[in-house]
Amino acid sequence: MKMMYGYVRVSTREQNEARQMRALHDIAVPRENIYMDKQSGKDFERPMYHRMVRRLQEDDVIFVKSIDRLGRNYEEILEQWRFLTKEKRVDIVVLDMELLDTRRGKDLMGTFLSDVVLQILSFVAENERKNIRERQKEGIEAAKMRGVQFGRPKRDLPDNFEQICCQWRSGEIPGKEAARLLSMPLSTFYGRAKEVVSVGECGRMLLE
Repeated sequence: MKMMYGYVRVSTREQNEARQMRALHDIAVPRENIYMDKQSGKDFERPMYHRMVRRLQEDDVIFVKSIDRLGRNYEEILEQWRFLTKEKRVDIVVLDMELLDTRRGKDLMGTFLSDVVLQILSFVAENERKNIRERQKEGIEAAKMRGVQFGRPKRDLPDNFEQICCQWRSGEIPGKEAARLLSMPLSTFYGRAKEVVSVGECGRMLLE
């Protein structure tokens, strides 16, 4: 007997999976057959997806809300689609796109049309993600130009930072000693020294 499975994926643990879950419940996918991964887009580890795949039998049906739930990019979506339909010999239904339903059009023309639509939508999905990342990058750059600060605020430097830094630059003390005197990690000392005091400034301070 054919079994119905649902797969849900959200890319971060803060995202809400309710929309995908509701769509699967509306078509009566059994709750115990719904598999969900909450993983970052960076590593894309999907333990629940792989667990679902191990249970699949020929002619079972997988339901997903949208095509990009199957993969993080164009190549991976196509790879998973072909693996599931050709090797596992299961059907896939993409609820957001009626044409992507492998239960329909099993003849040559139907398969051809489904493959064409799949490739177009996979390409569009990947490009949309790239566009979103590009818009985010542009927004961050624009904010930086307006003076918006990102990341943790830098701690105020000790009053004697410039003096100790100049002693280090002139070779009077090593970097480790300078960092110890200032009670800061060595890497932090080197980073702040580059920002705050130049070689020329140290020369003037020493002459004074």
